[in-house]
Amino acid sequence: MSKEKILIRTSWISTIGNLILSVSKIAIGLLAGSLAVLGDGLDSATDVVISIVMIFTARIINKPPSQKYVYGYEKAEGIATKVLSLVIFYAGMQMFFSSIKSISISDAKELPSTLAIYVTVFSIIGKLILAYYQYKQGKKIDSSLLMANAINMRNDVLISIGVLTGLIFTFVFKLPILDTITGLIISIFIIRSSISIFMDSNIELMDGVKDESIYKKIFDAVEKVPNASNPHRVRSRMVGSLYMIAMDVEADGSMTLDEAHEIANQVEDSIKQSIENIYDIVVHVEPKDKCHNEEKFGIAPNMIK
Repeated sequence: MSKEKILIRTSWISTIGNLILSVSKIAIGLLAGSLAVLGDGLDSATDVVISIVMIFTARIINKPPSQKYVYGYEKAEGIATKVLSLVIFYAGMQMFFSSIKSISISDAKELPSTLAIYVTVFSIIGKLILAYYQYKQGKKIDSSLLMANAINMRNDVLISIGVLTGLIFTFVFKLPILDTITGLIISIFIIRSSISIFMDSNIELMDGVKDESIYKKIFDAVEKVPNASNPHRVRSRMVGSLYMIAMDVEADGSMTLDEAHEIANQVEDSIKQSIENIYDIVVHVEPKDKCHNEEKFGIAPNMIK
C-alpha cells in the first residue's frame, strides 16, 4: 500500500475515533459539571481537526513534481505539522484561561458527577489504541506528521490519566476546586506539547536534519570508495521524510571524465547502502590537492563531534 493510502486510511480512523471520544467527553463534561473532562474533550476535538488536515495533506504530498515545485510536495507535511502545533497551542491557551477564570470565581462549586470518571476511563482505553496505531503506521511509512500526531495522542493518554486522578481526589476529599486545578495542569501540558511539535517542525523547514549522525555515515560511506577522498562541503536536508544530500569529493585530476563520473556513481551507491530514505544525491568531483575557496556552507570530517 502506498504512503498516501496509509496516511489517508490512518487519518480517517483517527478522525472517527477522536470524534467519538470528543463528543462523549464534551457532553459528559457539561452534564457532569467537570471542567477537567470538558477540557479533555476539547483537546480531543483538536485531534479531529488534526486528522482532517492530515487527510488533505496526504493528497498533496504525493503530487508529482511540477515546474514551480521541482522537488515535489513532500514539505507540505512539515507545513501541516506546524499548523497543527498552532491549533493545539490555541486549544491549550483556551483551556488555561478558562481554568484561571474558574479558580478566580469565589462562588461555591458542586462536585462533578461520577459519569465523569466512566467517560475518562473510556477515553484512556480509546486513546491508547489510537496512539499505538498512529505510531505503528508512522514508523512504517516514516511520516513526521503521523509520528507527531502519535505523540500528541500519547500526551492525550497522560492528560486523561491526570483527569482521572484529579477526579478521584476530588471525590475523596470532597473538594471541587481540585477538578479545576487538574484542568489548569492539563492546559499547561497541552501548551508545552504544542511548542515541542512547533520547534521540531522547524528542522525540516530550515533545511536541517533531525539525526546529525547522518554526516558520519556519509563520511564512512565515502571512505569505502577507492580513489575518492576528502569529502567536504557536505549538505543534507529533509524533503518530507527523505534525505537530499549534496557534497564534494576529490579525485586524481588526470583521470578522464568517464572515470570521474564512475567514482561519483560509486559514492552515491555507497551512501545509499548506508542510509535509508534517500531522495537524491549530488556528488561534485574535484581535482585532488587543488586550492579551493573557503566554503561557507556544508560539513567536513573535522567538524564532526
